[in-house]
Amino acid sequence: MSMAERTQSFKSHTRFLPPFHFFVVPVLLINLLNAIGHLWLEPTGSMAFQVVVATALLLLALLSRSQVVTVQDRVIRLEMRLRLRDALPPDLQPRINELSHRHLIALRFAGDAELPELVREVLDGRLTTSKEIKMRIRQWQPDWLRA
Repeated sequence: MSMAERTQSFKSHTRFLPPFHFFVVPVLLINLLNAIGHLWLEPTGSMAFQVVVATALLLLALLSRSQVVTVQDRVIRLEMRLRLRDALPPDLQPRINELSHRHLIALRFAGDAELPELVREVLDGRLTTSKEIKMRIRQWQPDWLRA
C-alpha cells in the first residue's frame, strides 16, 4: 500500500520504527541486563567494563534517536511559521511567535483552511495541549516522513 493510499489520523499518527523500537533497543537492553548478570556472578574489572560498554551502547542508540527527533522538530517549527504567515489573517500573523513549539508541532497536521480557527483557540487559551489541538483537527494532513 502506497503512502497516497493510506490514511492518517489522530489515532494512527504515532510512528514506530520497527528495526529501532522492536529490535535494536530490546537487544541493547538485553545486552545490558546480561552484562549486569555476568558482573553479579563474576565481579571483575573486565565484567564491570562490559556493563559500562553495554550502558554506553544503549545510551548511544537512545540519544541518536532523540537528536533526530529534535532536529526534525526544529524544521517543523520553521516550516509552520512560514506556513502560518500565508494561512493566517492579518490580525493573527503578528501573534505567531506566541505559539509554543508543541503548539506548532501539533498544528502541522491541520489543513490551511482550519489553521486560523485553531490558532485563535490556542492563543485564546481554549486549546492548550498538543493532544487537544490534534483531536480538534477535522482535515488531517498526514506526515509520513516523521522520523
